[in-house]
Amino acid sequence: MTPLVEACDLQKHFPLGGGWLRRASAAVRAVDGVSFAIAPGETLGLVGESGCGKSTLGRLVLRLLEPTAGDVRFDGRSLLALDAGALRAVRREMQIVFQDPYGSLDPRMCVGSIVGEGLAIHRLGTRAARRRRVEELLALVGLPADVASRRPHEFSGGQRQRIGIARALAVEPRFVVADEAVSALDVSIQAQIINLLQDLKRRLGLTMLFISHDLRVVEHVSDRVAIMYLGRLVEVAPRERIYAHPRHPYTRALLSAVPVADPHRPRRREPMRGELPSAVAPPPGCAFHPRCAHAEDVCRRVVPPLAQGRDGHAVACHVFPAER
Repeated sequence: MTPLVEACDLQKHFPLGGGWLRRASAAVRAVDGVSFAIAPGETLGLVGESGCGKSTLGRLVLRLLEPTAGDVRFDGRSLLALDAGALRAVRREMQIVFQDPYGSLDPRMCVGSIVGEGLAIHRLGTRAARRRRVEELLALVGLPADVASRRPHEFSGGQRQRIGIARALAVEPRFVVADEAVSALDVSIQAQIINLLQDLKRRLGLTMLFISHDLRVVEHVSDRVAIMYLGRLVEVAPRERIYAHPRHPYTRALLSAVPVADPHRPRRREPMRGELPSAVAPPPGCAFHPRCAHAEDVCRRVVPPLAQGRDGHAVACHVFPAER
């Protein structure tokens, strides 16, 4: 199947220091050579610690940020090769649900204007048709039509996130990036939003990049899971394989840290030392080796490639490579 979205060796480096007419002395390597593909109708879950580059990668895929190097292809077309007019047209098919339901909605606008803004920008339908579409979208995400005249400060966090989802769906996109869409919500509200996203995916045939640091949430919504560490992907596999047979030590450490409700269930904790290294000066070789209990000499010298084995399971590790 031809991918709908492809990232090809994406890189994003943010310069540090320097200033006007002065060359930057260093750079934060937020995304450092990431490639993946998402098939139509598929949800790819992207997991990693805070600061590993997940949100930056999501914005690169939508071309909300310009990459330092690499390419993004949507439905076979390079987004970087599009001029402003062509990119504007493609943006109808690519939308984002932001992490913060409080900061992502303009407090000066009423809900109807927020949800219908995309329709107005792309000049879709008459004013009356737009109002009807806004009512349909609010009903789709479980909100009554009369909220259209109210402002964001009148709603709870879960209701605001529903408004954000309605806004993202207004122009009927084919691809949606959900950037930590439930991390700022209470657990009970998280479940409601997750169920809503799954229902919308089935009903509308959405393709999604679901970004989260919560492995429990990702397990429920994803078809495949990609694990990111310090700007690179270290493991990509179908959901069932990555949860049942994780290969990379970082993936195993993350899964072993997930709380289990049953106190009698035996657990084996995978050790992980220290903190996430600086993206300004990442360690040589495998970036995870300073925290890995299994690191060998080759891990300190050579960057492991993301090599794909059987059943679509790809791993970037010298010690535990993908099964052939």
